Amino acid sequence: MGSIRSYDTAAGRRYAARWRDPDHVLREKRGFATKKDAEVYVASHTVRMATGDYIAPAAGRILINELGSEWLQHQIHLKPSTFRTLEIAWRRHVQPIWGKVPAVNIRYSDVQSWVTTLGTTMSPTSVLRAYGVLAGILDVAVKDRRLQSNPARGVNLPRKVSKQHRYLSHQQVRDLAIHSSGHEMLVYLLAYTGVRWGEAVGLRARDLDADKRRLNITVNAVEVGGQIEVGTPKTHKRRAVAIPDFLLPALVAQCAGKNPDDLIFSGRYGEHLRRTRVSAGSRSWFKTALVDAGLEPMTLHDLRHTAASLAISAGANVKAVQRMLGHASAAVTLDVYSDLFDADVDAVAARLDEARLHSVVGKMWANGDSAE
Repeated sequence: MGSIRSYDTAAGRRYAARWRDPDHVLREKRGFATKKDAEVYVASHTVRMATGDYIAPAAGRILINELGSEWLQHQIHLKPSTFRTLEIAWRRHVQPIWGKVPAVNIRYSDVQSWVTTLGTTMSPTSVLRAYGVLAGILDVAVKDRRLQSNPARGVNLPRKVSKQHRYLSHQQVRDLAIHSSGHEMLVYLLAYTGVRWGEAVGLRARDLDADKRRLNITVNAVEVGGQIEVGTPKTHKRRAVAIPDFLLPALVAQCAGKNPDDLIFSGRYGEHLRRTRVSAGSRSWFKTALVDAGLEPMTLHDLRHTAASLAISAGANVKAVQRMLGHASAAVTLDVYSDLFDADVDAVAARLDEARLHSVVGKMWANGDSAE
């Protein structure tokens, strides 16, 4: 239990609440206008200690700088590319604003104001990433019993709008490949198997199974901060991708004379290919190929979208497309490519209409009624 003591100030009599925390340290809070207010404060702490919900006032005074640095160290389980985006968000957007603020001093309204301000100059994706870093740090503070609740949770966030996908036709893929300056096979691979860029440039000769017409996707080579980081595919799951017949002979030829550990697609000295970024004043092979082929601007990742589009138009079901692309679930595939399945929705409606017609007409004939 605690105790109450009174003291005099220039503004009149005030009361101080005293109690001992679970570590038997004497605590005091001053400034209560009435004795009852002080008693209620002590009683609330007594209840929290009895239920195990007590949080020492000093625990929340730790700076976000310290919490953030520790939180970031615990994110090393993430893929290097993901970790880097979080580290940049922390360093550029979270630490400068919140680094010197004690966790206990952060208010919901302060976080909402910060998120709103970020939204005036940044994309929704960047805002959500920066917000996620701060909210994640404060989640840990709650679990470590430094805060009663997370003041960042529940704020209004910008809505992320998905970019419209670009899909190429078979003829457009061919035109792009023809103008790709030695990268013809790579363009066809991306557009007809749906592998990611990092998966394609990470392929080694041993990953080609010509007898089964399969490519074994086992790694993802991603450029992070100017360095190539080789890890598992995005979903951490290996998969085998079917190779179209027209592409197989060229892939076999591409691997001819290579050792099993040699990259199928490599730079001049056998190193991993880089994405199409180049120095200022020059244009990448991919952008040059788009211009020469008379195509609108797009990204290498749009070739993955093209693979999904071509597969679905050829009659592939959502489960087959999911396996080809390496999505975690068919639900992800449907969410990403829902626009490509519009024809399926129309087909369902047509089949329902046909089934109803046969059912109703059949019953009319059975009853001796005219179909007219």
